[in-house]
Amino acid sequence: MSQAKVRADNVDERELAQSDESVHDHSHTHSHGRATRSRRRLSIVLVLTAVYMLAEAAGGWITGSLALFADAGHALTDVVALALALMAVWFGSRPATSNKTFGYYRLEILAALINGVALILISLLIFYEAYKRWAEPPQVRSGLMMLVASAGLVINLVCARILHDDHKDDLNVRGAWLHIIGDALGSVGAILAGALMSIYGWYAADPLFSCLIGLLIIWSSWHLIREATNVLLEGTPSHINLAAVEDVILETDGVQDVHDLHVWTITSGREALSAHVIHVGTIQQAELLKEIRTKLHDRFGVDHLTIQMETPDFEDDTFHFCHAGTACFRSTRE
Repeated sequence: MSQAKVRADNVDERELAQSDESVHDHSHTHSHGRATRSRRRLSIVLVLTAVYMLAEAAGGWITGSLALFADAGHALTDVVALALALMAVWFGSRPATSNKTFGYYRLEILAALINGVALILISLLIFYEAYKRWAEPPQVRSGLMMLVASAGLVINLVCARILHDDHKDDLNVRGAWLHIIGDALGSVGAILAGALMSIYGWYAADPLFSCLIGLLIIWSSWHLIREATNVLLEGTPSHINLAAVEDVILETDGVQDVHDLHVWTITSGREALSAHVIHVGTIQQAELLKEIRTKLHDRFGVDHLTIQMETPDFEDDTFHFCHAGTACFRSTRE
């Protein structure tokens, strides 16, 4: 067997250089612009949230309202979350090194995971305090409570609007946005609890609405934790169907089979793909690779590709490291 058939054929880099440079420049420019915008908006929201957190904590102490204290506690996690988000954006913009070849993008995901766990813990603390107050709920200055909660609602809505444009594309910003939405819902709950206490004198509404706020926080944070964990476990992105990716590659003229296919997320909005593609021996690899890359970019938005081209008689185990027992994806067609 000839050496050309034993090893994976080299692709003419000159034929792909222009395409590579275009994709890289577009991705780099988009990522840098998104990071700058996110940093500016997160800074504004951090200042607003920190100021309101102090005001709400003071309001909870003056009025004796657990709902306000719960919302202030949640606002504290907001401040921490926003600080972590800013740190992650800053580190994420640093260039890659020989030791960190993907850069510091995963700090964004770690920060998002920490945010989610912090939300769960603060919810459990709210439940505990509400349980202690349920049997003998203390009297609360409901009028002042509603005033403070209303001010908080306005500030939270302003902050949510500031982060709205980025929360779908950036998992870290989404974590901060969820914190803000949770705070807004908490303010609504505090307003309703204050109204019930003011009109009907039902002071049990304070711990009751505190628990409802806690449940809403847990619901939102669970989705954040699940998504961040999937990224850290190199799971296939939720918006990408691996079988559909395989179909797109197999439908390309000249491709006979594909194996060891992996798609994962490096950080929010930046997916990567690797695969071994078996092709007919007479085809021009440069043209085939260019066609596959174009299809995957247009269909799935994946730009970071590593594809090993193989011929049908490429059977030397020296070059095939994906043996049974490893976590390699095998086509369902086999």
